[in-house]
Amino acid sequence: MKLGRRIFKTIACFFFTFIVFNYDSLGQSYGLAFASHEVYQDKRTGLDLSPGKTLCFNDNFDISFDLSFIVNRKTYFGYIVRIIEDDKRNIDLVYDAQTKFKHFNVIIGERFSKISFDIERDQLFNSWNNIRVKFDFDHDRILFYNGKTMFVESGLHLKKNSCYKILFGTNNYRQFQSTDIPPMKLRNILIKENSKLKYNWPLSEESGLTAHEVVNQNDAAVVNPVWVTAMHRDWQSVQSITVNGVAGIAFDPLQEQLYVIASDSLHNYSFKEALWKNTSYNKLDLNQGNQSIFNPFDHRLYSFFVDQKFATKYNFQTHNWDKKFKVGPITDYWHLNKFFSLVDSSLYFLGGYGHLVYKNKIQRYHLNTATWDTVNVKGDFFMPRYLSALGATSKGDTAYILGGYGNSSGLQILNPQNIYDMMRFTVKDGAFKKLFVLKVKGEDFALANSLVIDDKTKTYYGLIFPQHKYNSTLQLIKGSLTKPSYEMVGSAIPYLFHDTHSFADLYYCPVSKRFIAVTLLRSENNQTKINIYTLLSPPYGGPEIAHEVKNNRAWYLGGAFAAITLLFLFYVSRRKGTSKKSAETNPLQPTNPSNTVTEHVKVVKSEISEFNHANEFKNAILLFGDLQVFDAEGADITKHFTPLIKELFLVILLYTIRWGRGLSSEKLNEILWYDKSVKSARNNRSVNIAKLKALLDKMDHCHLSNDTGYWKFDIDYQHTYVDYHNYLNIINDKKELDIQKIKCLSEITQRGNFLSNIEYEWLDTFKSETSNEIIDTYLHFANSQAPNDFKFLVELSNFIFHFDPVNEEAMVIKCKALSALGKHSLAKNTFESFIKEYRIIYGEEFKKDFHAVLV
Repeated sequence: MKLGRRIFKTIACFFFTFIVFNYDSLGQSYGLAFASHEVYQDKRTGLDLSPGKTLCFNDNFDISFDLSFIVNRKTYFGYIVRIIEDDKRNIDLVYDAQTKFKHFNVIIGERFSKISFDIERDQLFNSWNNIRVKFDFDHDRILFYNGKTMFVESGLHLKKNSCYKILFGTNNYRQFQSTDIPPMKLRNILIKENSKLKYNWPLSEESGLTAHEVVNQNDAAVVNPVWVTAMHRDWQSVQSITVNGVAGIAFDPLQEQLYVIASDSLHNYSFKEALWKNTSYNKLDLNQGNQSIFNPFDHRLYSFFVDQKFATKYNFQTHNWDKKFKVGPITDYWHLNKFFSLVDSSLYFLGGYGHLVYKNKIQRYHLNTATWDTVNVKGDFFMPRYLSALGATSKGDTAYILGGYGNSSGLQILNPQNIYDMMRFTVKDGAFKKLFVLKVKGEDFALANSLVIDDKTKTYYGLIFPQHKYNSTLQLIKGSLTKPSYEMVGSAIPYLFHDTHSFADLYYCPVSKRFIAVTLLRSENNQTKINIYTLLSPPYGGPEIAHEVKNNRAWYLGGAFAAITLLFLFYVSRRKGTSKKSAETNPLQPTNPSNTVTEHVKVVKSEISEFNHANEFKNAILLFGDLQVFDAEGADITKHFTPLIKELFLVILLYTIRWGRGLSSEKLNEILWYDKSVKSARNNRSVNIAKLKALLDKMDHCHLSNDTGYWKFDIDYQHTYVDYHNYLNIINDKKELDIQKIKCLSEITQRGNFLSNIEYEWLDTFKSETSNEIIDTYLHFANSQAPNDFKFLVELSNFIFHFDPVNEEAMVIKCKALSALGKHSLAKNTFESFIKEYRIIYGEEFKKDFHAVLV
C-alpha cells in the first residue's frame, strides 16, 4: 500500500500541474474580476483567502498570482492585495494611474517601499501578468517579481512563525479595511512554503461566494464576485431605459457608445464609463418604422425613414438634427437591414415588410448629394424577406445577409416561411451570390438586425430567436462565412417579440472585446423600453479558445497518455491489496457468516453515484418521495414550479431518462393540451417551455433541448444527481448486482414511493412499473445470495415491505432469517403483523400458518 500511496501522490501532482498550467487550452477563460469604482462601495469585489482565520508559516513562503486589468474604466486606483502581518503591519501592492511616477507601488506600514514599477499598457490590459512576492525570513527581506524584474526590500524585521491575513480587493478587516480597488482580474493564486506548494486557488468557479482551494481545501470567501467564466457565457443585463414614443438605436464601436434616439432627446450610454448622458433637443417626429445608424466613416449619427426618402443627421455641437421628419403613415419597410459603404459613400437599405408584403428592393442614400435611388441588382435571386441579419466588411464593400422570413412572391398570403440562406452582396457590381443554406437544428428561427463579421477568420456572430413566440429568447450563434454549419454560444436573452412593436440588434466593442445586445419593445401606451446586455468575447466555443485547444492538442494528448499510465499502475497496486483483504474478510464465505453488510460495502466497488445527504443539496432532482429540485447554489426551487410547469417538467424528464429520446411536440400536446386547438396548444407549449427553461437556468449541467425534434433534457450526470437515473442503472443490470448497489437502491427509495404526492393519468404506468421493478430487484438479489447471510436477508426483506407490506416472499425470507438467528419471537411477530395486514387488504385470512412458512 505504500507503493499505492506514492503512485497516488505522483498522479495528484501530475494532474495539478496539467490542469493549472493548461486550463485555458482545455476549457474557457476563467478567473475573478473585481467590480471597482464603477459601482457603489458596498457592491465592490473582495477576496479573503482565509475567512475567520489567518495563514501561518514556519519557513520562507511566497505568494504568486496572475493579474490583468479591465479595459474602459474611468478610475484605476486602489489596493490589489493587502498582506497583514500578525494583525499589526500591512504590506500592500497598490496601483495609481494618476501618479507621474511608477504606477505600481509596494507600501509597508505607512511608507512607500523602494519597490515601484510599471507594466506596459497593452500587456497589462490584454494579457495575464504573473506577480510573485517572496518572504525570505533567513535574510530578512521581501523579493518582488513582476514577470520581468526582481525587486528587493530588506531590513523589515520579518519573523518566522508569523501569521498573515491575505486580502485582495475590498475588505473590512479591522483597521485595514478599504474599498479602493482598481478594475482588475485575478487567477491562479499559489502559496508555497519552502518551495513546496501549500495552497492553490485557481479561481475557476462559475458562480457562488466561495473560491475553492484544491490542495488543502482551505476555501476562500468572495464578496460581490464577478466570475470571468460566467462573463464569457452569461449575458449581463447592464441597463434599461424607457422613452416616450418611437425610438431608434445606433452604436459607435470605436467610442463604445450606444445612442437611443427619442422624440425629445438623445440618450447616450458609454460602455467605457458605464454612464448615461442625456441631451434634449427640439421635438423630432419619429414615424413608426423609423431607424437610426452611426456612420463609422464620417462619425455622424443618422436617422432615416425610407418611405419618405428622408434622412437627417445629428450635430453634436449644436445638439440638433439638421432636418425634421414629416409625420407620415406606418412604414412599408419594417425590420429592413442597412449598412454604410465607403466605396461610394452611401447608405444601403435591403428588404423589409409592410402591409402584408415582403420586400427585396435595394435602396441607396448618397451622403455627398443627399439623393436617393434604387439599385439595379444582378446575380442570384434575393428572396423578399424581413427579420434578416446583415453584417458588412470593414470598408462596407461587401455585405452578408443571413436568413429571415418571407417567400419568393413577397405576398404574405402565399405560404411564407423561414429563410436560412446566406447571401453575399458586393457594392462594386451590385451582385447577389447565394453562398449556402444553413443546416438548421431544431426550432425555426429569425434573426436580430445585425451580424458581427470577422473579416480575418471569415466568421460571423448573430442573434436568433423563434419569431412565433411572444415570450421568446435571443440566442447568440457563431458560424462560418464559407460553410453552412453554426453553433450556439452563450446563454439566452429574454426577448418579448411583438413583430412590428419589437426590435433587436447586435453590436461588438473591438477595444473591450464584448458583444452588446439591445432589445426594444413599444407598448400600447406608446412608450419604448430599451434593454441592454453585454457578453465578453470570446463566448464559449469562440475562436480564441478553439485556437488555443488546437495549439495545445499534442501536449494534451501526451499528458493524458502519461496520466492514464499512472492511473493503471495505481489501479493494479490497489487491486492486489484489495484482493488480499477480500480473501481474508469476504463475508460471503460460509466459514465466516457473522460479517455484516457494512463489511460488504468496504470491498465491493460500484459505478452507481451516491447522493450524500450530509452535504448541501446542489444540482439535484429527487423523484422518490416528494418531488424536490435544487439549483446550483443548493436552493430548493420546487416551489417555483406551477402545477402545469411541474407536469411539463416531469413528463419530459421521465420520457428522457426512461426512454432516452424524450417526446415530440405532438405527444406533449396530446398529454397536456388535448382540449386545445392546434394553434392554442402550440402557443401554450411555447409559453410554458420558455418558463421552464428560465427555471432550469438556475441549475448547472441540466438543459432542455429540441435539437433532435424531440423535447428532452441534456443532463450531465457527473455533476447533476437524479435519483431516478441511478435507480434505472441499478435495476437494469441485475447480473451485476452487489450489496453496495442494493444499499444505494435503498438509499434512493427510503425517501418514499415514486412521486408519492403527485397523481397524473400518464404517470400511473411509471409508478406501477417502478414499484414492481424495485421489489423484483430485491427478490432477485435475495434468492442469489448465500443462505447463511441472515442479517442481510432481514434487512433486504424490510426494503421490500417498504413497497409491498403483504409481499409473501419477503415475509418468508424474513421469518426464516430471524429464526436462523435465534430470534424466534421476532419471527413470530413478523408473521402476525403480516397476516393482520393481509386480512385488512384482501378481506380474507392468509392460508398458511407460521410453521408452514418456516418449512
